[in-house]
Amino acid sequence: MTLLVLAYLGGVLTIVSPCILPVLPFVFARADRPFVRSGLPLLAGMALTFAVVATFAAVAGGWVVEANQYGRAAAIVLLGVFGLTLLLPGLAERMMKPLVGIGARLSAKAEQSGERSSVLPSFLLGVATGFLWAPCAGPVLGLILTGAALKGASVGTSLLLLAYAAGAATSLALALLLGGRVFAAMKRSLGVGEWVKRGLGVAVLAAVAAIALGLDTGFLTRVSLSSTAALEQGLIDRLRPTPEMAGPSMQAKPKGAGSNGVAEGPNLAVEGGFPSLAGAVEWLNSPPLTPEALKGKVVLIDFWTYSCINCLRAIPYVRAWAEKYKDQGLVVIGVHTPEFAFERKIGNVKTAVANLKIGYPVAIDNNYAIWRAFDNEYWPAHYFIDAQGRMRHRHFGEGDYAQSERVIQRLLAEAGHDEMASGLVSVNASGAEAAPSLTTNQSPETYLGYNRAENFVSPGGLVQDQPHAYVAATPQRNQWSLSGDWTVSGENATLDEKGGRIVYRFHARDLHLVLGPAADGKPVRFRVTIDGAAPGADHGSDTDADGRGVIDGQRLYQLVRQNGAVTDRTFEIEFLDPGVQAYAFTFG
Repeated sequence: MTLLVLAYLGGVLTIVSPCILPVLPFVFARADRPFVRSGLPLLAGMALTFAVVATFAAVAGGWVVEANQYGRAAAIVLLGVFGLTLLLPGLAERMMKPLVGIGARLSAKAEQSGERSSVLPSFLLGVATGFLWAPCAGPVLGLILTGAALKGASVGTSLLLLAYAAGAATSLALALLLGGRVFAAMKRSLGVGEWVKRGLGVAVLAAVAAIALGLDTGFLTRVSLSSTAALEQGLIDRLRPTPEMAGPSMQAKPKGAGSNGVAEGPNLAVEGGFPSLAGAVEWLNSPPLTPEALKGKVVLIDFWTYSCINCLRAIPYVRAWAEKYKDQGLVVIGVHTPEFAFERKIGNVKTAVANLKIGYPVAIDNNYAIWRAFDNEYWPAHYFIDAQGRMRHRHFGEGDYAQSERVIQRLLAEAGHDEMASGLVSVNASGAEAAPSLTTNQSPETYLGYNRAENFVSPGGLVQDQPHAYVAATPQRNQWSLSGDWTVSGENATLDEKGGRIVYRFHARDLHLVLGPAADGKPVRFRVTIDGAAPGADHGSDTDADGRGVIDGQRLYQLVRQNGAVTDRTFEIEFLDPGVQAYAFTFG
């Protein structure tokens, strides 16, 4: 319920944001009609269309975006006809031809006065307006869309988006009711109803032109983000939604070192039963496993996703435990639950499992079925289950490896496995799997898609879902900018022309960037510099000393691994080929 309230209030706040301006002319064009039979159906149609389109656009990828563009084009034509009939009523008859007959008849019917106005035409006009409505992805809407993108289309996702749209519709309804009274007073006192109607026709046509030119998602979005973000973030902080609101995008933070003795470990009280393992779309390294079949075994469940740096740094320990204790009765199960759309591709997961030398069973949880069964919220997350099928311990994030291993030892001892290898595993990982430098890292995970983007400083801000020529800025610590021709979506930034660059001012030993090649799979060459020079000995495992490398798959790339003192440095990556998809920076 808290999540629905937050979504609704976030929608209400859109009335004070300039990005609501494109739909106001369509709403106020109905201000002199009965609200229940005209204004209310209009707003209902607009809210419903937005909720449906936003749900599927968040989860279904490019084809839905392309389909929505056709819907926008049709809506622009329809509402352009509507504006012309307001401005020039005598033109309506001449426009009733097959090409625009539906729009003209709809507009003419919607213009019937008083009680004769029909609910259906107003509702359909609202549906058309919903295709054009592109509200700014502030903190509240960004969290909802992130959850939708990660968990897929669901009733819950649609309800949250519908609540957001209903909040915006509520604000517009109040404005519409007030506007209706003003227009009625003007018509009674001044007799200028026809001129008011023509003025609204001009406003509608102006709005259609602005939307057709992309101003609704360009300039207005950039202006709006700064006007409501603080208010929305205040709502989030006050209502404190659960991590489910933000979706499982909130990776658990490193926890630091664990305890050194069993006696100092956690209280291994029973925390519940063994949740279901059903719902995986495929199993790797094993046939499907069930809690019933695992009775008598100590089980470690590891939730991970292959581009998550926190997960990659934990996997060497999980892999070592699986190997060390497999003969004593430990079964490790990796549950791969995707964060980004490309991590839903089973081929990508198989490649990652092979590259990471994971030999234990892996359940591909693309539909978040196992994630929800465990009520999980983090990557990585470790759940420890005893031989009787009872949940005994859980740990979120990196670190505490010694304590986690001692939990395994205790559960195995309880199961009667008294003779086991002594001591704790020793891990010496390299590349992205190497342990982070917790004392020097002062840079946060940073997303490049507008749903979760922060600290972007290129002039004009991010332009949503449209090609745009960006100019690099001079970032301060933890700020970033783009240069070149890019299209920024909710999840990533895609380079449209070669020569594009990303600049980030960071303070950390390691810098990683989640990248993918062009949509056709063609590799993308790149060159990295640090403070304007080749990285030399500070290059990462995916670059050479000259800073050169190739993006040949969708994964996390380690681009910088510093050997000396860690200070503020300016990282820049230039792409020598077009099509790269950039998702997120992570540091260590």
